[in-house]
Amino acid sequence: MRALVQRVSEASVEVDGQIIGKIGQGLLILVCAMRDDDPAAAGKLAARAAKLRIFRDDEGRMNRALPDIAGEALVVSQFTLAADTRSGNRPGFSSAAPPDMGERLYLHFAESLRQLGVPVQTGSFGADMKVRLLNDGPVTIWLDTADRV
Repeated sequence: MRALVQRVSEASVEVDGQIIGKIGQGLLILVCAMRDDDPAAAGKLAARAAKLRIFRDDEGRMNRALPDIAGEALVVSQFTLAADTRSGNRPGFSSAAPPDMGERLYLHFAESLRQLGVPVQTGSFGADMKVRLLNDGPVTIWLDTADRV
């Protein structure tokens, strides 16, 4: 499972002109399930995101995690994180999970964050979404469960 995590001062997601999710300080997390992922991978990725120490402490160092600052998470599905750009100019997405599986794992990821005590807002799986964010830092971190042994 893959995630692009961005530290934000605020973020929102809109579908058909309506804001369906909005957070203040916290993380915008773009999530993509891959073909070989399972609920355990989604849970592990959620725990990694929640525990990332990328928020400033009193000395200005990145030493605090999302729960430490009472931050929120906006979780948005983004299958394009599975893009294979190794050949040609058109990305391939065959390594992304099929839509039904991708949605289940995306929702499991969001629920896993909630179970860790993180307030979570979500986008709408498969919808054409407009995402707005005020990146803080900027701080952007790539997480991939395939990177862990």
